[in-house]
Amino acid sequence: MATTKKSTSKSGSKAAVQALPLMPKATAIWLIDNTGLTFDQIAAFCGLHILEVQALADGDVAPGMQGTNPIMAGVLSQTEIARCETDSTAVLKALENRIETPDRTAGPRYTPLSKRQDKPDAVAWILRTHPEVPDHAIVKLLGTTKNTIAAIRDRTHWNYSNIRPRHPVGLDICKQVDLDAVLTRYPSKTPVQDASGSHDGGDDLHLPDIV
Repeated sequence: MATTKKSTSKSGSKAAVQALPLMPKATAIWLIDNTGLTFDQIAAFCGLHILEVQALADGDVAPGMQGTNPIMAGVLSQTEIARCETDSTAVLKALENRIETPDRTAGPRYTPLSKRQDKPDAVAWILRTHPEVPDHAIVKLLGTTKNTIAAIRDRTHWNYSNIRPRHPVGLDICKQVDLDAVLTRYPSKTPVQDASGSHDGGDDLHLPDIV
């Protein structure tokens, strides 16, 4: 099922009806964890503010909520997701009068709930091991926010005492090939660590003082 939202253009033309997911936050969580859509696209589709989507991505809001697959719910198609993943300016269009259930083997794989909660650990690992990587690259690689990165860097993150730097590939937050691409673009003097977590762990992040 889906609710509807009317939107009007600046020209005052007749409003179009856009179907919204019945559980917008749960749907947003699924889209964050299983697609390459931007926060803006997810926010627009789910009828949420972009700051809400960012907070969901960081696990600051509804950390125990399980994502709801909009494809299984018949609200969105995999083809539409793929279209918008290749164009960050594209707007997701909900399916109209589609309630059939797709094959459960189709679409992105299920991502554990803990993945979002592990992101601060992955951010801490990048900051400690590869401080030369700029914030915008970390945001894109890990699907986090600049505010979260800044909070971890200056030790003001609400859960800082529990953050433990861990390899993002080992946490299944990003792929090794994507991490390698970032590290190649922003080379480091520090030897690259693999996902075995040889330098992972520790009670103190020992992050450098970075402006």
